[in-house]
Order: sequence, then structure tokens, then C-alpha cells
Amino acid sequence: MLAARMGKAVFIMLAGMAFIPLGDSASKLLSSGAGVNPFFIAWSRFVVGTLCVLPFVHRHWWNTFRLPLAWVRGILLGCGITSITVALQTTDLATAFGGLFLAPIVSFVVAAFVLRETVTPARIFLIILGFLGVLLVAQPGLTFTPGKAAAVLAGTFYGLFLAASRAAAPKADAKALLFTQLVIAMLITLPFGVQQIPELTPRIGWLIVVSGVASMVGNFCLILAYGLAPATRMAPLVYFQLIAAFAFGWLVFGDIPNSLAQLGLALIIGSGFATLALRR
Repeated sequence: MLAARMGKAVFIMLAGMAFIPLGDSASKLLSSGAGVNPFFIAWSRFVVGTLCVLPFVHRHWWNTFRLPLAWVRGILLGCGITSITVALQTTDLATAFGGLFLAPIVSFVVAAFVLRETVTPARIFLIILGFLGVLLVAQPGLTFTPGKAAAVLAGTFYGLFLAASRAAAPKADAKALLFTQLVIAMLITLPFGVQQIPELTPRIGWLIVVSGVASMVGNFCLILAYGLAPATRMAPLVYFQLIAAFAFGWLVFGDIPNSLAQLGLALIIGSGFATLALRR
């Protein structure tokens, strides 16, 4: 029974981690292919996500807006999604996600020094290994483009978001936190998004829907998986996003990262699954 529950959780988690790069692929098609402004794309994702969740909202979820950490999470998420959308306009999918995976490092540092979580030498080694992977993907000494800089910024924001989520978890229902983060992120990106509304052709319209819905489904799968199995078992599976991003980048855009970037991606994924082994 326990094994079946764990298997179901892993399947849901992997599906969710594939949906998120799918949404980002649609975002890249919008920005680099259809010329849609990244700020509008980020805002529209939150609008679509909020509309998807709205029919299922419970009355007590609104109380979560009184929680300061809910606002911190929403602001960080809004900044993070905007940054990764800007990065995707000029950077291939796998490289952008490589920069985004600075997040576990930022989250680790905040957890150690702010949340006072236990730090071991092995975990420090794996974090350093993951950071070397991020450097190989971003390659700051070779061609540190604005797109790569935006991806690294997205990773920083997302790492702070993960740390804030960890602090907020005992204080509110997970679904309520999901709802508040979408609404708050939608509100803070509203002034930038409405100034960049494109001509809504059928192609742009369906790409906006795919971008928002895929992102929403991915995050919902993450919540479902965390409800079926311990977070320590599920967290490293987040690294499957890199594999999915590599696949979508190759299939949709024909992008293949160079050898150094591929080595960096391998180090990031390897450090993530090694962290899982340490937690068992």
C-alpha cells in the first residue's frame, strides 16, 4: 500500500515537472516567435492560473491574505516568473532552467542562516557541486548574456520563494497558499502587463492558455505529490524539469546546449538526486 502510494506520488510529480517546462515553451514561442512582451506573458500566466483555481476557492482561503508571508511569496513568485520569461526571450530553454536551478542553493543558504536548519558537510559539498553546475550552464566568463543574467535572477527569486514557502507551510493550507500566490503575483505584475497587451490572434490566444494552464497543472501536481509522500522524497524530483526542458528545447526549438552546459546540467541533476540519497 505504501509502495503504491509512493509510486503514484512519483508519477504525479514527474508529470508536474514536465508540465512546467511545457508552459515555459509556450512562453518562449510567445516572446521569441510571436513578439509578445515578456511582462505581458508573465502577467497572463497568473491571470489564467487564477481563473483555473477560482471555481474551487473555499471561503477560509481568503484569510490567508492576512499572512505577511503570503504576500512575500506572491511578490517573489511574480518577480521570479517575470525574470524567467524575460530570459526565455533570448535564451534556450535548458540554459534558462539551468540558471533557474540556482534556487536550491539560495534556499539552502536562507534555510541555514535564517531558518536555522541543520547543515552537514555532505550537504554543503552537494550545494557547491550544484553551484558549479549552474556556473557551467551560465558560463559567465564566456558569454554572460542579459538572458542568462535574467535566468540567474529568476533562480535567486525562486530560491527565496522556496525558503518563504517552507516558513509559511505550517501557517496555512497548501491550496490556500497556491491561490494567494497566484492572486498576489497577478496584482503586482498588473501595471506592467496591461501596458503591453498584444493583438490577440488565435495563435497568441492559445499559446497564452497553454502557458498558463500548463504552469498551473504543474504546480497543482506538485501539491498533490507532496500530499501523498514526504517532501524530502519528492523535492529532488524537481530536477526532472531540467530533463524535460532539454527535451522540449530540442523538439520545439532545435536547441542543444554546448558540452560545458550539458556537463553543468548533469552536475545539477546529480547533486539533487544525491541529496535524496542522503535524506534516506
